[in-house]
Amino acid sequence: MDENNYIKIFTEPILECLSYKPKLGNSQKKEGVSVQEFLALYGGDPFYSAIGLDSPYMYAAHKAAGGMTSIYRQIGTGCERLFRQILFDVTGYTDYSSSLWSYKTRSGSGKEKTLYLDGRLELSDINNLKIRDNVASWIDGYCRHLLIEGKGIRGAVFEVRQGYKSKDSKRQNGDLDNATVAFAYSYLPIFTIFSGQIDNDIVLRYKNSRCGILIGSSGGDVYNSLYAFCNQVLEFDLLGFFKRNSSEIKSVVNHVLIKLLEADETAK
Repeated sequence: MDENNYIKIFTEPILECLSYKPKLGNSQKKEGVSVQEFLALYGGDPFYSAIGLDSPYMYAAHKAAGGMTSIYRQIGTGCERLFRQILFDVTGYTDYSSSLWSYKTRSGSGKEKTLYLDGRLELSDINNLKIRDNVASWIDGYCRHLLIEGKGIRGAVFEVRQGYKSKDSKRQNGDLDNATVAFAYSYLPIFTIFSGQIDNDIVLRYKNSRCGILIGSSGGDVYNSLYAFCNQVLEFDLLGFFKRNSSEIKSVVNHVLIKLLEADETAK
């Protein structure tokens, strides 16, 4: 396994934040508003200019506020891609599509759309026999843990996030809809959170809905801790990977954060 490739997979989405510019409510300005455009816009507003909001510092504040949301989103994308690549590598899948799962549904207007989950362990496609045995045993154990019948389960599908800081009911309902469909296709749905940032009420709701959930805690067992699951079931030390490469990853994140806090757009 190429750890340098893993670092690249994880950090590439984060580096995209370097080009972030605030839109300031202008949905037609897809590329965002530059500092020069901001100063012209606010400088031409009699009220904002009179009270001093036509300032590069105000632009930097907007950039930092929107950039914070952007960087969390891009870290989440990095987590998804990294986790999926690890699944592909440790299982010995011959086809990358085995590590993905999607299903079709219809909107209220009847229009067909495809929804995707971030990872899949398909037992029949796992060529690494040790990992296949680990996963099969883990699925059986997790079904008992959730008090559900495990007979006929063909694998597990994963929704991956960096954290879960909000109590967005719409997101939760969407997650549980995905889980219902996963069960219909004989998959065990697992929500996978890289950090420990999730409200306990959400964890309880998902478990009461018979969904698995793995959280980025250094303690715990394979049914609760993402890092224990990766270490003992996938036989990949995910936490060790982040610790070993912490300096390199931190340098990327710090570089992006510094640029998001600046009004100057010339430095990348």
